Amino acid sequence: MSDQHPLNNLLREMLLAVAMISFLVLGLWAHTGTMPPLVVVESSSMIHEKSGEVGSIDAGDLILVMDTPYDNIVTFAESSDPLNKNYGYEMHGMNGDVIIYQKNGDSGTPIIHRAILRVEASQTYSPDRSVSSDANNSAHCPSGGTWDSGVVDDDGEIGTCVLTWSVPGTNVSDVETITIHFDGQQAGYYDCKRFTHANVEQYLVVWNWQPKHSGIVTLGDNNQCSVDQGGLVVNGSSGVHSMSGVAGPVQEAWLVGVAGGEIPWLGTVKLMLSGPSSPGTQYVPGSSFVFLAMVIGGIILAPLGLEMGLKRIMDTSPELRQAELETDYSSEE
Repeated sequence: MSDQHPLNNLLREMLLAVAMISFLVLGLWAHTGTMPPLVVVESSSMIHEKSGEVGSIDAGDLILVMDTPYDNIVTFAESSDPLNKNYGYEMHGMNGDVIIYQKNGDSGTPIIHRAILRVEASQTYSPDRSVSSDANNSAHCPSGGTWDSGVVDDDGEIGTCVLTWSVPGTNVSDVETITIHFDGQQAGYYDCKRFTHANVEQYLVVWNWQPKHSGIVTLGDNNQCSVDQGGLVVNGSSGVHSMSGVAGPVQEAWLVGVAGGEIPWLGTVKLMLSGPSSPGTQYVPGSSFVFLAMVIGGIILAPLGLEMGLKRIMDTSPELRQAELETDYSSEE
């Protein structure tokens, strides 16, 4: 009986590998509800320890992207409010969810940062619907207020004029401008003097902010209390930028997903192979390379160890000894 052709064996192995990867991707898609189901963290904006830490988000980590409804996102303000139903909720080392979103809905690399607060419309009135969609704020809202194109009005149509705002999880309710001290009294304490937040205010302060629209304010755990939405929200914040300017509060249409489970270190391989548009591995903690090498070594050595273990078990099994005795007996006859 001749052996199979080497080319056939190679094709079979390749098809098996493709099938296994396909089943893995489909399984992750079924679990997360998003495609792609994983993102690779490129920056150090979410680190908690310079040397890296399992449980927080480091550059080089793989993060599952969960398809969570926008209204179910829990903010830092809500999860640090003792009166809120989500009090004590934590993800990736701190209170509140970590979300993945596109800045202003533009294309480009998504941002993965923590949801700090949610600003919601309180008092509203119907806008002038006779003006064009790109008309200015006063044309939409001739009686004052802020034109918010993403909120459903009382008349059932998209777009409304907002007179006042509220922030769940804080004492801010029905106000024209938002001022919040995250000092443990007006809102949960957000410490800006952790090692990653040195040389800034003692705690996070939102000062005299009039939102341009409703949405979620976000902040990297390692970004020195400089919120993504810039200096209009927090004094001194540089914000993150897209083609259309500084990112606004994250709207539902911009949401990619919510950060779920973490697979540490493995995304470093992708960063190693990324092109010039990627920061590469410059933000990956040194310990991640060590653990990655251990994982790869384990994957390579595990089959060899398994094979040796099984061979030892087989060699010492009574059944094998009996088969050898029967073979010797048959040969003597």
